Amino acid sequence: MSFPMTLRRLLLVAAAAVIATTMLVSPAAAAAAPTASAVVAARGLKVVAFARAQRGKPYRYGAQGPSAFDCSGLAGFAYAKAGKKLPRTAQAQYRAARRITSAAARPGDLVFWVSGSRAYHVAVYAGAGQVWHAPKPGDRVKLAKIWNWKQVRFARVAG
Repeated sequence: MSFPMTLRRLLLVAAAAVIATTMLVSPAAAAAAPTASAVVAARGLKVVAFARAQRGKPYRYGAQGPSAFDCSGLAGFAYAKAGKKLPRTAQAQYRAARRITSAAARPGDLVFWVSGSRAYHVAVYAGAGQVWHAPKPGDRVKLAKIWNWKQVRFARVAG
């Protein structure tokens, strides 16, 4: 009778050890693998940094960098530097990105100014209600507060 009791105890201790080891390893393994949202957030910070690095460069219609930009050229350039290709125009970028709420917006998301169903301007969201953009002829790439919130739509680039 003492043998089966000892065997039970040994099996219980072994089972407890396996469970404890699994519980200790699993969180570490999970932490080592970044989540999709963490990857998107990290890319967003890179996008903001690349857009910020263009500060002061002149606006030129149709320009995609590196010495001058239009609005969609700046967004496309910053995303390309972060490893993601975007379509060329603000409207095409608007169609390609997934719409999100302003409350869900994170640095690196795109901000579109829309009239009807047409996006006529795009900028890189910097956070705190500000964007990096190439505003208009005669101006330069700069950080600005979002204006005309009624026409603004936020979007996130997938992948």
